[in-house]
Amino acid sequence: MPRLVLASQSPARLATLKSAGVTPEVVVSGVDEDKVLADATERFGELDPADAVLVLAQAKAEEVASRLEDARDNAESGASDGDDPDGTPSEPAEDPADVIVVGCDSMLEFDGVVVGKPADAEVARERWRSMRGGKGVLHSGHWVVDLRDDDAGGTGGTLGSTSSTTIWFADLDDDEIDAYIATGEPLHVAGAFTIDGLGGPYIERIEGDHHGVVGLSLPLLRELLAELGVPWRSLRTS
Repeated sequence: MPRLVLASQSPARLATLKSAGVTPEVVVSGVDEDKVLADATERFGELDPADAVLVLAQAKAEEVASRLEDARDNAESGASDGDDPDGTPSEPAEDPADVIVVGCDSMLEFDGVVVGKPADAEVARERWRSMRGGKGVLHSGHWVVDLRDDDAGGTGGTLGSTSSTTIWFADLDDDEIDAYIATGEPLHVAGAFTIDGLGGPYIERIEGDHHGVVGLSLPLLRELLAELGVPWRSLRTS
C-alpha cells in the first residue's frame, strides 16, 4: 500500500485527509517561500495567483521528497548528516520506496490583489473591512511526487494543479470584525479567515470545492493520484 507524506504543517489539511480516511505522515518543508517566488518571477515573469500557489506547492513537495531520498541514502551508507545533539537524526528516516509526497499552498485573491497571512492584528482588521460584503477567490496549489520503487508501481512522476474557489464574505460590522480578530485565528491563515473554524459563520457561500478553501482539495488530489496509477482507496487507513 502506498504511503502518503504531507509536506505541510497545516492542521486543517491534516484533518481534511483524516476525515476522508487517509492518515498521512507529516514532514514539514523548509522552503523559503519568498525566494521561491522571486526566482520563479525572474524566470517566468509576473505570476498570477493560481500559478504562484502551484510553484510553491511544487517547491514544498520536491524539497521534502529530496530530503526523504537523502535520508535513505545516508542510512544505506551509514552516514549521519545533520544529527541532533542527542544523536537523533534531524532528517526524516522513513524509507521512501513506497511514498508519495503531496505539497500544498494557498492564497486569497481579492480585487486583483493576492493576500496571504496577515502580519498582525491591524492588518487582519483592515483586510476584513475591505473584504466584508465582497467576494474573493481562494487558490490552493497541489503537487505530488511519486517516490515509489519500480516494483511498487512507481512512475517517477511529479505533477500538480490548482483548485480555485470563489468565496462571498458576509457584511460584518466593526464589532464582529474586532471580535473575530481577537480570537487570533485570522492571523494564522491565508486571507485572514477559515471556513472550517471560527470564521465559518462569516462566509455566506462559495462556488467551487469546499475542501479547496480549507487548503487541500480532495477531488483534485484524487485526480492527481489517479494519473500516477494510485487509486484513492489504496491510501485509506480507516
